[in-house]
Amino acid sequence: MSVCYAIRQNLGAAFAGRVRQRRQALGLSKSEVAGGVGVSLTTIQQYENGQLPKGEYAVRLAQVLDCSLDWLLAGQGEPESAMRRGAATGEDAGLVMIPLVEARLSAGTGSLETGGEILRHYAFRHDFLRRKGNPAQMVLLRVSGDSMQPDIRHNDVVLIDQAQREPRPGRIYAVSVEDMIYLKIVNAMPGKLILSSVNPAYAPIEADTRDQLGDLVHIIGRAVWVGRELE
Repeated sequence: MSVCYAIRQNLGAAFAGRVRQRRQALGLSKSEVAGGVGVSLTTIQQYENGQLPKGEYAVRLAQVLDCSLDWLLAGQGEPESAMRRGAATGEDAGLVMIPLVEARLSAGTGSLETGGEILRHYAFRHDFLRRKGNPAQMVLLRVSGDSMQPDIRHNDVVLIDQAQREPRPGRIYAVSVEDMIYLKIVNAMPGKLILSSVNPAYAPIEADTRDQLGDLVHIIGRAVWVGRELE
């Protein structure tokens, strides 16, 4: 075995350990990490076996794992320090600014307002967000419609964690079906997703995930918090 090969093996093993450590610390499954990075489950398994990511995938992996790129690739510094400095603004490093994106989640018949322009930012405590999921993958979206009432009302603002894309029974997710975005309770069945409302006036939506139709259905992320403005 050559010296160079042995060094590469050691670097890969150390990198794999850091990936596994951060994923487990955040409570993320391999599938959820794969969805956040935009790669296959097999690729995440390869990362945890020592294969190093390239280019933009290394950056995305660090974002999903809420850690600094230096720490992830080389073990330098603390895992969270760089992410916190980049995400926080002002004097209080315990605050994270989450963007409110110009897209209205329809709690009803679907919305076509899916532009990604950032309207403004709202401050959240970092420790609060960490309990909910991955702060680096979170966005705020406004709700339109009444199908999730009384739990979520028209014009509420919902915090979506895009790192959590693996459907868990009874949880609420933002889901895109073709060009429409819905906020629904998601349950997975063989070959399809069942998108249900809280309001009994709305019938469940069955979204086929088989073959080419599966390309039209995407779980954007899980709703982890909801807030509203008082009249």
